[in-house]
This record gives sequence, structure tokens and C-alpha cells, in this order.
Amino acid sequence: MRIELGRCGERAAAEFLCAKGYTVVAQNWRCRHGEVDLVCRDPTDVMVFVEVKTRRGLGFGEPVEAVTRRKLHRMRLVAAEYLSQCSYFVADVRFDVVGVLWKPDGPLIEHVERVL
Repeated sequence: MRIELGRCGERAAAEFLCAKGYTVVAQNWRCRHGEVDLVCRDPTDVMVFVEVKTRRGLGFGEPVEAVTRRKLHRMRLVAAEYLSQCSYFVADVRFDVVGVLWKPDGPLIEHVERVL
């Protein structure tokens, strides 16, 4: 059930970002350092590594608050590995968090840019 909620949140986040002009380059990209939920290019051609956090309620706080320093550190390591394998030029990189609060009438989405 939790895994399916996470997948729904990632789909909602990808759709939200695409509607803002982003292009999803990879989803759930894994390496020895961990995983990044979404790798995107924003409308200005910046490579954006996105962590998506999905919740059904606020009992444990806002979804974006669930991203810890440890997770941010791992995102940096995963991004470095991804970029080392990237076959095209990347001028700028950014790290974002998308929080998805799943309500009965649909998702509420919060996009936080440059979390590092």
C-alpha cells in the first residue's frame, strides 16, 4: 500500500513538473549510492534531481519536511554518479523536493527548488 502511494506521488510529481515545462529524463534512477526519484531538465536546461515525498496526512509533518540531511547527501552522490555516466553536456545542476499530500479529491503538490 505504501509503495503504491509512493508511485502515485511520483507520477503526480512528474505530471506537475511536465506541466511547468520540465522534461523527465529518468525515473527511479539507481546506483551504488542510492536512488533519485526523478531526473529532469527544467525550461532553462538545468539538470534537476528531484526527491518526491508523498503522505496521506500531516501526522508526521509536511511531506517536504521528511527529506533529511542524510538523504540530501545521498542525492549529491547519486547525482555525481549519474552525471559521470551522462552522455550530454550539463551546464548547471539543481536539487529539488516535491511534496505530495494525497487528499480524497486529489494531490496537493508543493515544489521546493534548490534544497541543497
